[in-house]
Amino acid sequence: MLTPATAESLLQRARRGGADFAELYVERWRRRALRVLDAELEDATSAIEQGVGLRLFFGTDVIYAYTNDLADAALGELVETLVRLRGSGSGSGADGVGSVDERGAGGLDLRRRQASGLHAPSAPFESQSKGWRLERLRELDAGARIDPAVKQVEGRLLEWEQDVLVVNSEGDWVEDRRVRTRCVAGVIASEGDQTQTGYVGPGLSLGLELLELHPPASIGASAAQRALLNLRARPAPAGTMPVVIGNGFGGVIFHEALGHLIETTSVARRASVLCGKLGEQIASPAVTYVDDGTTVHGWGSSEFDDEGMPTERTVLIDKGVLNAYMVDRWGALKTGYRRTGSGRREGYTYAPTSRMRNTFVMPGDVADPADLFAGIEYGLYAKAMGGGQVKPGSGEYNFAVTEGYLIRAGEVAESVRGAMLVGKGPDTIMKVDAVATDLSTEPGMCGSLSGSIPTEVGQPHLRVSEIVVGGEA
Repeated sequence: MLTPATAESLLQRARRGGADFAELYVERWRRRALRVLDAELEDATSAIEQGVGLRLFFGTDVIYAYTNDLADAALGELVETLVRLRGSGSGSGADGVGSVDERGAGGLDLRRRQASGLHAPSAPFESQSKGWRLERLRELDAGARIDPAVKQVEGRLLEWEQDVLVVNSEGDWVEDRRVRTRCVAGVIASEGDQTQTGYVGPGLSLGLELLELHPPASIGASAAQRALLNLRARPAPAGTMPVVIGNGFGGVIFHEALGHLIETTSVARRASVLCGKLGEQIASPAVTYVDDGTTVHGWGSSEFDDEGMPTERTVLIDKGVLNAYMVDRWGALKTGYRRTGSGRREGYTYAPTSRMRNTFVMPGDVADPADLFAGIEYGLYAKAMGGGQVKPGSGEYNFAVTEGYLIRAGEVAESVRGAMLVGKGPDTIMKVDAVATDLSTEPGMCGSLSGSIPTEVGQPHLRVSEIVVGGEA
């Protein structure tokens, strides 16, 4: 990491070069991955990466650059390059910004803040051997062998440690440490000419205690059950019908088709249909939607965002009314909205943008999820969702249903495969007419302008009065 003297010198040189605001983002990653295929070790990797990103604001114009060379000379060159690009350098050195050891007049009064350890693991990665990890993945494989139709099992254990330092010209010196673990099972099942897959991958901001909360054998069994269910399911029907969407990963529709419309990444550019709608009814009164960076051990949690601001719990939609956007520093400058600790990035090679953290629909008032099916003569139960596509500006989406069932006369009936939900996010949330109390969340990776980051999605079971279902039958 950097010394306070070096950081202060670099930031002041950037200010003398004309920047209204300067920020250094320093990180050190350690990543480990273990992969097993049919109980045999396929890959074992470990990597350490470190680097620095420098961001300069000139009004609302932003210039960003990065380097993996933390030497003073390299960092000084980074500042000089950005100031030259802007063409507004004016300082004491020949290039307008001086030398790296030069201290600016007045100095910065650095305010040090450090993570409290809210998400610290109780079983750190060093507590177990590589052999122990391999045995856990072999347990995953054994757990998935529940039927002769299971032909292939892949198990992966992913471990991340990330140390972050954010220093800026306003005097903030913020240190955070993030630890994340994920265990993933992928199963292929085949019978005759039919082949289907099943995928399960719990992850949290924890250490190896994740494998106590989610035993590997049960992860493998869950993935196999999903593959076998789809293998023996009938083709899904097509048409417009009521749909009950399952809890947990069902929240991916809200994340993709609604959440991105509430980030100032799109709102500040007026590229969202929800731009300028604060205080308006944009969803059913049954919907309260929250983005929470403070969830203890949440997959998308951290104590500070990647701009050095404490994370928070932000109520985005309150009983159908748009209450807030997710706002980073640039978004706040462009819109005037309050920052929400939502500035996130994949790593030092990306400038931060406003991004979701742990985003979910709050529990409703239907105590028994079975009551959601009552009164539906014919519909679809989308118990688990997979990937899909979204148009960022409008929220138009299509998402695959990875575990689905028909609803007949108010009861869950036979399983179906190949269903797609097609719609427009702002329209769909207006048609949510009932929400259960059984909130659960699932981890995932979200890609956007600032790279791929860990996010958590979630919801209780909920009912949508009608959605277009695409299917083969």
